[in-house]
Amino acid sequence: MNLRVLLLMLLMSQPVCGKLRMKCLLSLEEEDRKKPWSYYKPGDHFISVVITATVISHLTLPFNMAPSTQSHFLSIHQSRILHYIFAIQVVNRNPQLLHNLTLGHNIHDNYLNTLGTSDALLDMLSTGEANVPNFSCGRKDDLLALLDGADRDISIQMSTLVGTYKVPQMSYATGLVALSDKSQFPFFHRMVPREGIQYPGIIQLLLHFRWVLVGLFASDTENGENFIRTFTLMLVRNGICVVISQRFSTTGHTAPLRDALSKWRQVNVFIHFTEYDSFRDRLLLFHSTLEGLPGSIEGKVWIISPLVKLTMRRHRFFKYVHSIWSFVVRVKERPENDGFEPILFVPPQFQDQSFRCSFSKQFFSVKGRRKCTQKATLETQEERNGIQIPNDRHVYSIIKTLAHALRAAYSSRSRWIRKAVKERLVSSRLQPWQFHPFLEKNEFCNLSNFKMYLDQTGDVKADLDIMSWVFLPHEEPIHKQLGSFERQRLITSEDAFLQLKLLNKSLPQSKCVENCRPGFVKQVQEREPLCCYDCIPCPKGTISTQEDTEKCTKCPDDKYPNEDRVQCIPKRISFLTYEEHLGIILVSFALLFFLITGLVLIIFIKYRETPIVKANNRDLSYILLGSHLLCLLSPFLFIGQPRKTTCLLRQTVFSIIFSVAISSLLAKSITVVLAFMATKPGNRVKRWLGKSLANSVVLSCSAVQIIICSTWLGVSPPFPDSDLHSQPGEIILQCNEGYAVMFYITLSYMGFLAAICFMVAFLARNLPGAFNEAKLITFSMLVFCSVWVTFMPTYLSTKGKYMVAVQIFSILSSNAGLLGCIFIPKCYIIILRPDLNTKEQLTTRRNVKN
Repeated sequence: MNLRVLLLMLLMSQPVCGKLRMKCLLSLEEEDRKKPWSYYKPGDHFISVVITATVISHLTLPFNMAPSTQSHFLSIHQSRILHYIFAIQVVNRNPQLLHNLTLGHNIHDNYLNTLGTSDALLDMLSTGEANVPNFSCGRKDDLLALLDGADRDISIQMSTLVGTYKVPQMSYATGLVALSDKSQFPFFHRMVPREGIQYPGIIQLLLHFRWVLVGLFASDTENGENFIRTFTLMLVRNGICVVISQRFSTTGHTAPLRDALSKWRQVNVFIHFTEYDSFRDRLLLFHSTLEGLPGSIEGKVWIISPLVKLTMRRHRFFKYVHSIWSFVVRVKERPENDGFEPILFVPPQFQDQSFRCSFSKQFFSVKGRRKCTQKATLETQEERNGIQIPNDRHVYSIIKTLAHALRAAYSSRSRWIRKAVKERLVSSRLQPWQFHPFLEKNEFCNLSNFKMYLDQTGDVKADLDIMSWVFLPHEEPIHKQLGSFERQRLITSEDAFLQLKLLNKSLPQSKCVENCRPGFVKQVQEREPLCCYDCIPCPKGTISTQEDTEKCTKCPDDKYPNEDRVQCIPKRISFLTYEEHLGIILVSFALLFFLITGLVLIIFIKYRETPIVKANNRDLSYILLGSHLLCLLSPFLFIGQPRKTTCLLRQTVFSIIFSVAISSLLAKSITVVLAFMATKPGNRVKRWLGKSLANSVVLSCSAVQIIICSTWLGVSPPFPDSDLHSQPGEIILQCNEGYAVMFYITLSYMGFLAAICFMVAFLARNLPGAFNEAKLITFSMLVFCSVWVTFMPTYLSTKGKYMVAVQIFSILSSNAGLLGCIFIPKCYIIILRPDLNTKEQLTTRRNVKN
């Protein structure tokens, strides 16, 4: 250790620290004498540094004082200079980095103003006492790179000037997006993440805790205005409402802030863009504003936009603050044996203010001082007070990156440089524009003390820690890490939030209304922000499974919403079955009518030789009864799950059989009329009477219906189908009629036959009773037509299996009407009044009527 100290003392004896005094005497101006921070050390390659370590404070003084005395230098971050001096010392004494080369430095303070920056840059580019660029006199300093440690947008001014000389500019103090434009600033190298890398993290944080109603505060500067404009758009795109947007001016008027806080008292999260030195002033102003509001006030959460570390102590103006959150670049774990020692030999000029020690022999007489040991840990009083300044290891990583790039540049140039020097073509000294291509950011990310990486576009990004100061009444605030933002992904610490709950410091809500429950959807209120909305039930057929849903989701066709509209459940399969009550009733009536019709047919066959059976064509009666039997069996094609065969047969079989039945009745009616006309003397109609006429009527009328049904089956036959939308909660299995027009044509044709039959029977209703079934046919057709006229609107107004039930009911009721009106009176005579079933009785009745 003693040997190392000795070597460092030898190294420290060479640099010349102080104001620059090695210029040509072009001017006798000595303005530099008023600037307290400017340090120079020669070397093989020269690095210029522009930082902000001192601020010029302009005081308002009386007019009787000289103007030159109205400016005072306020030292804020003096240790920044120590960081650079120390880092260059460490690199120079490492033989593995630069071998036989050394780095010199020229460190300037720009005093946080453009005039100081311009003066520093001209001094770097000039070699005389006067700042005249391109004038070579006196010392020969080869400027290799410019290290930018200045604050704010002064870096743009610097890059514009040094870019003209193709000098690489490496900056760790600014994250301005404008400097990323390589077309304007090709020699600018960013060594920190650009401005706004924490914005996506803030947005994810707000969305994670459902803080959708926020306020934005910013300094009344160009940067603050840019933050308000940019960040507001990002928040709105993510569904977060900015209802308070306040820029603090130097006047400190609180009326606009008081009005905004009074109107939006439910806002409990505020995002502040400001520098650390003014943040507490803003909190004081915020506290005084809330003090004047009536009623209880919930603790507010403050999220600080800049990437700063905070140090907080208990104070009265934290009364209305729940917690203060900030994003901080994550620090890597320090590897062992990385060549970095946080020990610095303290030059005498830094002893008093930075390290609070003294080299003086009378140090015991200086109150609060200790004796300097010439070496000390590089931790200044500012850092111990909690003010964030550039980290010494971060500066060291930048200098080490320069050293690696310099070694790589000389290695790649070694061959052709030897040849060029030998031929006296070029100088062997490396030029800045030749050094520029070797400054790779990935090398810096590897060497950096922070967890940085390059994104797809080559920009520097970093992993961030989310730090929080939680304020408790009558106690010191608690410092917690609440999570992190790694690779653009938010990670929260559940344990930290659990501890907050145990401390009774649960996070407040910040929203306009309560969340919409599942099953409801948001409806924006008129003339209100998007985050202020009403909750209405999801429309029919849709659900919502999450809170605050903006759009309900439609259920699949085979599912439907439950009663609460939070879940899609499978629909029931619905068709007319034999097991349900309606199917059992219809089947029972169909079988009953079938048995009755069969009994009537048996009676007619048994008493086929009786006069009443033989009257009006016995064969037509058999055809009519047979078609009745088939019609009563057709409902079995309608009941049960629709299949391909049943769908093809049900409507066509029903139509053809009914057409045969109505054709038989029409033939009977025509036979009655012709029989009466044939009794008149000289009438030639008698030759038309007989079976041939009746059979022709039945066959011709039925053939037309067969042709219609055949065309239907050939063009677009019925097929099994499912109706998913007619009934909620049901999938109706049915037969799709295919070309539905054909179905209505078959019904229309049956109605046409029934109408003709009704008209003929109605005209013949008053003919003598011995030859007359016209009254019975008229009444039966009246029942038939009434049933099917009623059927049409009923059929069209029902859905699902009830459509099938309506058609089966119409079939059964119309058959029952025909059976009851035509055959039951005759069966009554045959079975119960056989005395009336004689030829004499029929003849007597005819004579009486005549």
